Amino acid sequence: MALLIEDYALVGDGRSAALIGRDGSVDWLCWPRFDASACFSALLGTRQDHGHWRIAPTAAATSTRCYRENTLVLETTHETDEGAVRVVDFMPVEDGTHLVRLVEGVRGRVAMRMDLVVRFDYGSAIPWVSRSENDDLRAIAGPNKLVLRTRAPLKGVGQTTVSEFTVEAGQSMAFVLSYGLSHEEDPPPIEPRRMLASTTAWWRSWCQRCRGGTPWDAVLTRSLLTLKALIYRPTGGIVAAPTTSLPEQIGGVRNWDYRFCWLRDSTFTLLALMDAGYIDEARAWRDWLTRAVAGSPEQAHILYGIAGERLLPEIELDWLPGYEGSRPVRVGNAAAQQFQLDVYGELFDALFQAHQRGMLADESGVRVGRALLDHLERVWREPDEGIWEVRGGRKHFVHSKVMAWVAFDRAIRFYEEQVSRARADDEPAAGDAGAVARWRGVRDEIHREVCEKGFDRDLNSFVQYYGAKDLDASLLLIAHMGFLPQDDPRVVGTVEAIGRDLMHEGFVLRYDTHGQTTDGLPAGEGAFLPCSFWYADNLIGLGRCDEARALIERLLSLCNDVGLLAEEYDPVRRRQVGNFPQAFSHVALVNTLLNFSRATGPAKERGGDPDASGHPGAQPVMPPQAAETPAT
Repeated sequence: MALLIEDYALVGDGRSAALIGRDGSVDWLCWPRFDASACFSALLGTRQDHGHWRIAPTAAATSTRCYRENTLVLETTHETDEGAVRVVDFMPVEDGTHLVRLVEGVRGRVAMRMDLVVRFDYGSAIPWVSRSENDDLRAIAGPNKLVLRTRAPLKGVGQTTVSEFTVEAGQSMAFVLSYGLSHEEDPPPIEPRRMLASTTAWWRSWCQRCRGGTPWDAVLTRSLLTLKALIYRPTGGIVAAPTTSLPEQIGGVRNWDYRFCWLRDSTFTLLALMDAGYIDEARAWRDWLTRAVAGSPEQAHILYGIAGERLLPEIELDWLPGYEGSRPVRVGNAAAQQFQLDVYGELFDALFQAHQRGMLADESGVRVGRALLDHLERVWREPDEGIWEVRGGRKHFVHSKVMAWVAFDRAIRFYEEQVSRARADDEPAAGDAGAVARWRGVRDEIHREVCEKGFDRDLNSFVQYYGAKDLDASLLLIAHMGFLPQDDPRVVGTVEAIGRDLMHEGFVLRYDTHGQTTDGLPAGEGAFLPCSFWYADNLIGLGRCDEARALIERLLSLCNDVGLLAEEYDPVRRRQVGNFPQAFSHVALVNTLLNFSRATGPAKERGGDPDASGHPGAQPVMPPQAAETPAT
């Protein structure tokens, strides 16, 4: 069986990523892209049947691990009675086809064993294994090929490749596993030590651009490194997670493929990258967004493939038993075909925030935006599946309507700024005054409708959808979007209601899934971690900084020993659940730390300033005591 989710660490190269357990086993790896079929799928099955690659002492050992400072190079130290050995794992960023594992003797003499079980196509295809003319081990099935290069002795045992060797203090043994297409020449060999040095230097150079200044800068940097590892370098797309079907509830059916790019994460991701100093990555994400949504506005999706693919059919892999029996195992995601109003707001907000930071939109992008707004004018009154991608029928979700408001609000602000700049430069005014007036009317109509139909006076809170009595953590974003000020009594009442009714064991649930659900799925899931960070953001905005700090500390304590977070946390079992590591969890972490530590953090920047924009809602200035809180 696979280990606990938090027992895994991530190594990656910007094209793919591997999950490596603390026991030295690579239990998940998709090559050559994040969304390709896995060659090691033990995470969702068994090691012998579905593939893994383990290097560990033959005797009982105590294992500790860490990343090299400011890198994605993983070091695991195994202590036995006879000595100690260190395994260094990394994927060279210069070439997206290698996983390198270096075994180094630290103390004494340690007997080691390597087990390599290659199973292509998510564990369903057993390869033909042979030796090349250079005596390298070659495994081929269909279009896929893996080549293992090492000086260690290799032998076949059943359908496993085994190596038994001993490492003494000062000695080392290298293993390099490389991916290639079966009809092409083998990937060229690399020099492991040289690649280790260059990979270490590359990550550390990247980290030097980080702008921190928080009480938790080490955690902040690790989260940014994780986000960088989840960016598909050729296109700039950011996968939500490198895994599929890790359950939101152990043994349950809420098992989804997250190896795609969600528009709902766009603005938060953009702000996290820009505010931390990573403008190039933010620009690449902005460019990916505009390419992905280009085309007919009626065909805009909520998620896309890492290169902008739209056909993401969802299928079930019935030969995989699932993580701890959590079935079905799914690849692809049917939610790609859902209708969600919130994606329009996310898109316009992301593009607006990028424009505010000097990433000027080109004429093609402006035309795409106009077409999307024309479409949104026609459809914003329709029900949708909402931010949480419910499969129980469309409703008039309040968060969706607020995000439709955001789309028009950001478009208006963009054109007003264009006109203002043109006047200042004594140039012809840009934009279409008639269209802007129409958008302003729609924006104000949405605002009135949400305040009338989406707010429940008995609960003193906004609700999940029109006419409901249910709460939803997405309502915590109302002030962040600038829809209403943070100190508006309706916002304050909503924060209080969510803290009272959606708080479970100290963490905020997305919505109540323990009784009768509205999402069309069986009851039960963990606490979706970004929601708790959003709650902390609201506490900061309300000046309740001591409470916010306590919640932040509680959330940071959930990070595993190498600083990684999954999608959710199960407070009853006290373990991480959901796909891992989750980009949105780390994005929320970054933004909340910046919100707490800066007078102008992502929450205020996203909501805007009413004195500058004149739009109905606004975020108040962050309380100065947040920035002055002493570091720990």
